[in-house]
Amino acid sequence: MDLRRQLPGVTTLLDHPELQPWRQRHGDRLPIRAIRETLAHYRQRLSEDASDAADAADDIGDSRPEEIDLVAAIRARLELLTRPNIRPVFNLTGTVIHTNLGRSALSEAAIEAVVQAARHPVALEYDLEKGGRGDRDRLVEDLLIELTGAEAATVVNNNAAAVLLSLTALCAGREAVISRGEMIEIGGAFRMPDVMSTAGCRLVEVGATNRTHARDFSQALGDDSGLIVKAHTSNYAITGFTSSVPERELARIAHEHGIPFMIDLGSGALTDFRTLGLPHESQPAEAIAAGADLVTFSGDKLLGGPQAGIVVGNRELIARLKQHPLKRALRCDKLTLAALEATLRCYRDSEAPSRSLPTLSMLARDATTIGDQVSRLQPVVQAVLQDIAEVSGQDCRSQLGSGSLPVDRLDSRALVLHCKRSRDLSRLERVLRGLPRPVIGRVHEGALWLDLRCLDGDREERQFVEQLDTLRPLWDRTA
Repeated sequence: MDLRRQLPGVTTLLDHPELQPWRQRHGDRLPIRAIRETLAHYRQRLSEDASDAADAADDIGDSRPEEIDLVAAIRARLELLTRPNIRPVFNLTGTVIHTNLGRSALSEAAIEAVVQAARHPVALEYDLEKGGRGDRDRLVEDLLIELTGAEAATVVNNNAAAVLLSLTALCAGREAVISRGEMIEIGGAFRMPDVMSTAGCRLVEVGATNRTHARDFSQALGDDSGLIVKAHTSNYAITGFTSSVPERELARIAHEHGIPFMIDLGSGALTDFRTLGLPHESQPAEAIAAGADLVTFSGDKLLGGPQAGIVVGNRELIARLKQHPLKRALRCDKLTLAALEATLRCYRDSEAPSRSLPTLSMLARDATTIGDQVSRLQPVVQAVLQDIAEVSGQDCRSQLGSGSLPVDRLDSRALVLHCKRSRDLSRLERVLRGLPRPVIGRVHEGALWLDLRCLDGDREERQFVEQLDTLRPLWDRTA
């Protein structure tokens, strides 16, 4: 007897009471798909069982699945089909601004601004005073001018785009002069020389890897020189016998030769990190004050806003960027601009931006507070893991991430999960990633470390604890 023919039909399963809530929420299309895919899976399995039994000359009997098992499988398939690909995770890696985990979380004000911009028509490129077409950069330009001391500003979709646009608009067909020690490569093998080549610039490297002097720039400049570029070495540090040319001196050299001076800050910060107990990070205002004609930086790193590339500086140069055809291809949409405006207003209006910007709040958490959290959660996690792992609290060092302050580390504390069987480590890591809100840690010294620096606030801690009830069933299913 072919057991595949004994499986219930699509219509029969579609009418099952447990699937009616799914039909009410989604209609019939998605449930029917889940039913068909589940039936196809069981038909394949029954076919394989029959083939194996025939080879062994055995009788497989009535091994068709019960209807209750089929329905449970269909519901699991529906949950998988409706689960978003972009979903929240617990970032317990010890890297606060984690590129793979979406970098900075937005403030509540920025989230509300995005919701309103998504829900309604907005005056994106419409001048409400004049009643005609406007410039979308004006939504944030005045704020950026006020916060950085620049004459003008423009915004594109990320800092790499900001650098590319600046180089293309100002230096295409000419020489871009940069210190050899600043030929940076960031994530994804994105290299400054490649950006310059794409922009149509001719790269001129000066100095040595560890030492560059003012005379190196002066001697390299000529009739074909279009720009002096300084790239902030945000994702590495050269130590020891080193020398670099101060920004103010580079500005003087550039202006004596009649060419602009551009600084790529990378992360960019709009507050003095020393007031938060953190190492100093260069600010756009400092670069402008030092004489830079253009400064580029990111919106979604130390700024704590959405992904964006910000360019501030000389009014005439910014105008050239805005008029370049590439600007339209790289421009930001209304959601990005809404979130960025709200973030910038926080810096302008608040005496303590770290209170409302999650990234700054997590960076400023002190190790004692994190240690108290570890003490609370250690027995809870240990009770869940029981015979799987020993859970302890240990000191660790967090990093800012995304190329920010590559040498400096922040004192923190972590839950450290030592599996009783070494082969279970990867399984435990996989199970934590499979929780309703995945938990992402890091494997270090044969254990799974969960740095709690980013588990900030009572709500986050409560959500972390509440979903631990699902860990053991998931562990059992992966046996």
